[in-house]
Amino acid sequence: MPKTAVITARVDPELKKEAEEIFSQIGLTTSQAITLYLRQVVHRRAIPFELIAPQRGRGVETLKRLAGTANSGHHDISERVHDLVAGAILQKYQEKETL
Repeated sequence: MPKTAVITARVDPELKKEAEEIFSQIGLTTSQAITLYLRQVVHRRAIPFELIAPQRGRGVETLKRLAGTANSGHHDISERVHDLVAGAILQKYQEKETL
C-alpha cells in the first residue's frame, strides 16, 4: 500500500530533537518510529504503554491551560484534536476528584 497519508503534530523542538537522536541511534527515521507506534496501536487496539493519571494536583494546571485553548479559534485540525483530548483528560480527572 502506498504511503500517502500525512500526520502533522506540534511538539516541543527540544523533545523532537532528543527523540530524533534516539531514533537515529536505533536506525530509524521519525516517520518509521511513528509508523511503528501506529502499528502497535492497531495490533493491541490500545495505546502500547500504560497511561497513569497524575497524582492529585500534579499536571492539573497544564491540563486546564490546554483545555482552555479548545475554543480559542484554532484552525489547524491537529491543534483542535490536541485541545479536545486535553479537555477530555481534564474532565475525567476532575470527575475522579469529586468522587
